[in-house]
Amino acid sequence: SMRADGGGQVINIASLAGLTAVPGEGVYAASKHAVMGFSLSTMADLRAAKVKDVHISCICPDGIWTPMLHDKLDDPAPRFLLRELLQPHEVVSAVGKVLEEPRLVTTLPGWRGAVVRFGDLFPALGLALTPFVVRQGERTQRRMRKAQQGRRRLGWR
Repeated sequence: SMRADGGGQVINIASLAGLTAVPGEGVYAASKHAVMGFSLSTMADLRAAKVKDVHISCICPDGIWTPMLHDKLDDPAPRFLLRELLQPHEVVSAVGKVLEEPRLVTTLPGWRGAVVRFGDLFPALGLALTPFVVRQGERTQRRMRKAQQGRRRLGWR
């Protein structure tokens, strides 16, 4: 056990979708909210039991350029992309930082985490801004789809 070995750290990769509503991705967001709820509750239980040498951290990245999202560029439902997708190495780097200095929640990029948290403080405002988020996501999807088509023509993946 971690405690017998002098402590340790659990790092869960959740998503920004675990912190806010995501148009077109309700089931995905619900699963990520579950990761967050389980992680935070377990951490609270550890601290209530006065366990100080075990840490739980959640990394909450925006979209990551992985095979899961390749197909989403043509899917009209998820319109949540406000910027270019993160590269996997960016998430790995965040994990390294959290291993050095444990944090309960780390968002990638940090500014998106701040925006998401602000929207959660004022849910009616967050939902009122949803059409803006959707329009921006559609623009990003189109731009990324166009770039992907260009790479395919050149024989790149």
